[in-house]
Amino acid sequence: MNRQRALAVTAAGAIATALTLAAGAAPASAEILDAKAEAARADLTGNVSQGVIDELQETFGLTEAEAYDRLAVEDVAADLLEEVPADLDESYAGLWVSEDADEIFVATTDASDTAGLRAEGATPVLVEHDLAALEDAAAAVAPISMEGYYGNYVDVVANTLVIETADAATAADLIEASGIDPSLVTVDAEAEAPQTYFVRGGDSYIVENSWRCSVGFSVRQGSTPGFVTAGHCGSAGDQVTSGEAAPGTFRNSVFPSSDRAWVAVGSGETLYDDVNMYSGTRDVANATQAAVGSSICRSGSTTGWHCGTVQAFNQTVRYAEGAVYGMTRTNVCAEPGDSGGSFISGNSAQGMTSGGSGNCSSGGTTYFQPIGPALSAWGLTLVTT
Repeated sequence: MNRQRALAVTAAGAIATALTLAAGAAPASAEILDAKAEAARADLTGNVSQGVIDELQETFGLTEAEAYDRLAVEDVAADLLEEVPADLDESYAGLWVSEDADEIFVATTDASDTAGLRAEGATPVLVEHDLAALEDAAAAVAPISMEGYYGNYVDVVANTLVIETADAATAADLIEASGIDPSLVTVDAEAEAPQTYFVRGGDSYIVENSWRCSVGFSVRQGSTPGFVTAGHCGSAGDQVTSGEAAPGTFRNSVFPSSDRAWVAVGSGETLYDDVNMYSGTRDVANATQAAVGSSICRSGSTTGWHCGTVQAFNQTVRYAEGAVYGMTRTNVCAEPGDSGGSFISGNSAQGMTSGGSGNCSSGGTTYFQPIGPALSAWGLTLVTT
């Protein structure tokens, strides 16, 4: 793969310097990443549908070969995302895929981690704040209810906690009320108020003959079939009365705080191990978490299939109905009625559409509820290929 090395990453209140070798020397991490990606690509060849390759080409302006290169690097990043945080422990500050998906960065507060990270194929980045410190600050801010406060998330690339508010004064009040160190914070004082993507009649599934949402993924609880979706789509006991999905009953639902639910359907209903792309289908193979910067796509009954990238984990979103924690932030668009729909990266289920801002005409930000908490909390098994 053809690489250009990033020399520095900077942000207000953060020092983030890429730890590169002497000028003219190719970092060992690049060679190792190339080898790992080549092995991953060999596994991907023949196991990725042409639809996946076509959408990556269209979304990111890639050739077919470059689309396979991107998937291979993202596959390596997903493996490192499971391994590196435990290896670095207190010094770990985040992992992300570069914009062109030709490099994997790992941030650390300890320069002695450099050699080990390079040996894994990652490019080390020295930063000021470890991830735990930023997440602790996020946890201190998240529960505060204040008009004009829309949410927060940790931006691992910029090594900062981003607070989203209607204006700078609200952000200042919020920082003071939470007692966090202002040097950890970057303020987005022009954020749009998020809304849950809800209902206006039509396709997918209808709850209580009144509002529409979208199916996330097929699941089973023991021998009981069903699907996961967004919690704000229905409360426990609500009925799915019509639409494309089989009739069923909301067994469990959490909203706000989280935004997850599962619907049980009849024992004779068929569960499909794929996602509607509105131009075909996408197989679901597993629920491996994709790294920040990875490509990701969303399916929903209002706007169909749209793609983009993962921007951040553990986003706090403050809807009018209350705060929701632990969301994943993306730049994929969505609109009302897409709620509950599938977020998938490659063939890995990621989560269920929650809400956001903007639309699919002008673009926007969309948050999804990671699927893991729903599966573990309710003993659900994802239906896969």
